[in-house]
Amino acid sequence: MDLQSRLEALIGPSLDAMGYDLVRVQLQGNQRLTLQIMADRKDGAAMGVEDCVGISRSLSALLDVEDPISGAYTLEVSSPGVDRPLTRAKDFVQWAGFEVKLESAQPIEGRKRFRGRLVGLDDADAVRLVVETGEVAIPLADVRGAKLVLTDELIRATIKDQEGLRTDD
Repeated sequence: MDLQSRLEALIGPSLDAMGYDLVRVQLQGNQRLTLQIMADRKDGAAMGVEDCVGISRSLSALLDVEDPISGAYTLEVSSPGVDRPLTRAKDFVQWAGFEVKLESAQPIEGRKRFRGRLVGLDDADAVRLVVETGEVAIPLADVRGAKLVLTDELIRATIKDQEGLRTDD
């Protein structure tokens, strides 16, 4: 198992027990390593500074005991933000209808980078996007990276979510 998978397996259950979903684990840097943890509240409420502090304290203790990363690193805990990365199958369902940027590991119709409206995830586990040339399907397993594009529509929807007013119709 690679380090990324080991970190996800170590951190995910702890976050789950605390009432959070793991969005992304990313180890960045060469000289000075940073372990970035992105989490969402399971109850759908907005992440606050107190959430990040609680997660950081809990994970710091866990990581000190397990010691999965050799050498020094900085732990950074954050919310995914408005223009969040889409990392899980449920993200591609939840955020259907919004504009996304996506990079595929394999060329699809001669290209690897796409920007368009997210249709969702189909029964074959392919991410469906409407781009300038029509609709494309990118196998979820081939998605190298995807994130929401910051638009006025996304900001309005996020504000409604935080107020508890968003509906899925």
